[in-house]
Amino acid sequence: MKAIGYKKSLPINEPLSLVDIELEQPVASGHDLLVQVKSIAVNPVDYKIRQNAEPENGEYKILGWDAVGEVIGMGELVSHFELGDMVYYAGDLNRQGSNAEYQLVDERIVGHKPKSLSNSEAAALPLTAITAWELLFERLAIKQQQPNSTEKSNDILLIVGAAGGVGSILVQLASVLTGATVIATASRESSVKWVKKLGADYIIDHTKSLTGQIEALNVGKVTHVASLTHTDSYLDSYVDLLVPMGKIALIDDPEAIDITKLKPKSLSLHWEFMFTRSMYQSTDIEEQHILLNKVSELVDQGYIKTTVGKHLGTINAENLQAAHKELESGKSIGKIVLEGF
Repeated sequence: MKAIGYKKSLPINEPLSLVDIELEQPVASGHDLLVQVKSIAVNPVDYKIRQNAEPENGEYKILGWDAVGEVIGMGELVSHFELGDMVYYAGDLNRQGSNAEYQLVDERIVGHKPKSLSNSEAAALPLTAITAWELLFERLAIKQQQPNSTEKSNDILLIVGAAGGVGSILVQLASVLTGATVIATASRESSVKWVKKLGADYIIDHTKSLTGQIEALNVGKVTHVASLTHTDSYLDSYVDLLVPMGKIALIDDPEAIDITKLKPKSLSLHWEFMFTRSMYQSTDIEEQHILLNKVSELVDQGYIKTTVGKHLGTINAENLQAAHKELESGKSIGKIVLEGF
């Protein structure tokens, strides 16, 4: 089967940073599905692993943690899917990724693909949807309500980095499934338009003082913060903005943050890492299957939009290198997708 991988961690400008290769097609057993990959999306986790994780024993490492494909094989324990089903998923960091024609993935972290979306449109969703859902409802514990509810709550949610992949889904989920007032950050004109389209109530510029801008909105004190980027730079602002007993959830990797600053207000800090359930085979691993199916329903009902920002063509080393370069620049909007081999 065709695949794209690497043997050595190299800068993305190096020709061997990602290469086209041929591997044997895997065989499904247990809870695994064998999926023929149709479309993929690329995420910051791809380039972070490429930069920092060298494969062992001279083997190729296959990246990729967003995919849509067809189930063409199943292990003996599979109960949620049938041959021919179209599925979408993010996968497991402990296993080979989706930058390959065929992939094994545990059915308990797989959902049925939204019927109303193309393969590429659906491939943009799994990793960010899981991350945003877990951050919003499990880490921040914001009350979930029906998508057609007009009831407003006293929650005021600040989303920093709202135009990126996770932010693009988080803004939508918060707008559709909670009664919170959503304040999102964006700085460029294109980012502001994107976030407004996704349903944010207010948009502020993260390159300027957050405190001053939010006070000027006159909507009250922030109760929850979703910190999706540069948490170390904004922590003091979060402490200032949040109500006592407020919550912060982050997904980035700050080198160091001083959590003693949270003590006077009894603020809580939560890390969201969507691979935790699959990496540790948690007892509730099936929650990802359930939430992906819920997101699929919300998409097909018209409540959630795909977050594709750019389609870079066929799945091959050259196009994946271009995707990594764009993500490493920090200027991409929405999700980068590729389709077909």
